[in-house]
Amino acid sequence: MTLSPAPRKPLPIEVRGTSRLPLGMPPAQFLRDYWQKRPLLIRNAFPGFTTPVVPEDLAGLACEEGALSRLIQHDEDRERWRVKNGPLKESDFAKTGNANWTLLVQDVDKWDMDVAALLDHFQFLPSWRVDDVMISYAEPGGGVGAHVDQYDVFLLQGLGQRHWAISDDPHAPKEFRSDVELKQLKQFEPTHEWLLDPGDMLYLPPGVPHDGVAFGGPCMTFSVGMRAPSQAELVGDLADYLAEHLSEEQRYADPDLAPVKRAGEIDKAALKRVRAALPLAASLDDATLLDWFGRFITRYRTAQTPLAPAKPLSEAALTKQLAGSASLLRHPWSRMAWAQTGAHAALYANGHAYPASARWASQLCAQRVLPGPFEVSATDSTLLLALINDGHLILRKLRGRQT
Repeated sequence: MTLSPAPRKPLPIEVRGTSRLPLGMPPAQFLRDYWQKRPLLIRNAFPGFTTPVVPEDLAGLACEEGALSRLIQHDEDRERWRVKNGPLKESDFAKTGNANWTLLVQDVDKWDMDVAALLDHFQFLPSWRVDDVMISYAEPGGGVGAHVDQYDVFLLQGLGQRHWAISDDPHAPKEFRSDVELKQLKQFEPTHEWLLDPGDMLYLPPGVPHDGVAFGGPCMTFSVGMRAPSQAELVGDLADYLAEHLSEEQRYADPDLAPVKRAGEIDKAALKRVRAALPLAASLDDATLLDWFGRFITRYRTAQTPLAPAKPLSEAALTKQLAGSASLLRHPWSRMAWAQTGAHAALYANGHAYPASARWASQLCAQRVLPGPFEVSATDSTLLLALINDGHLILRKLRGRQT
């Protein structure tokens, strides 16, 4: 009989640190079990910790021209949040009262050597991954509301107490409120709550909803944040780098070009040539590459963009005109192309994409003037109305007078 292995015990979410093991475990174990995987509260991570800066110093730094600071006040009765960006003035603090406000100052490690020394405790991470030490000072009830960060963060309690609530539910909703300047969550239901004392530290991987509120008195929290560039930032910067270093002589080329079968179509052969000309294209699927190229090539070297008509055309007016003797004129500044993916097609005009039938997309690319009357489906009518109201098509009566 084969015995099944004993089920693995769940990893603890709370441990106790020591001066020798600030993480409560060896760094290799922390990186294996927690880093970018699950949150961890470390009690006594920094035994006997005392803050290297006092609140008055932080407030003074927030008033400096080059410092990045924010003063956030919460009106609990009316559920309103007020955000003031630095540099701040002394008079700003005179209006705050003694509750429900917080001061955030970023990059304090660049201004204070004692704060910078805290980073020595994180040398188990690549130095280029560490971003900054942000310090938040808050009066009772002060915080920034429930939110998520898109990077790893270590939250070290430096002064007073802060109540932290987090949700480690992977399915927790992460939609943001639209009525506040801060990126606060619409919904937040915590699964764990703690009160942190000086020297305690909470580690949060990216995407964990959390909310920290000063409890009982003034508090100060040191936030060690990581650098985590988005894919958009990585691709954008790489594209700029490649563009700077590639030769102008290397261009899209089509020496194997055959006569087109459908006017304006970006066909499979063209897409293959785009891949060959584009260093970043290898990881892109056909639909993504096609959509980008359709937008790009209809915007590329376009001197002008058609202006939308002063008065938009209604759907009823369009239907009446299409059934009559009106013709459609493609605006001379409108550059069009189209592509088909499966049963769907898209018409591209000066960088914009419009759902279209292959028949109408090809016809609009092939003919500058399309004489009426027209019989169109609901989908094609929607396309034509959008193109007219965006300025790409001009509706003309038989005598050429614009309607």
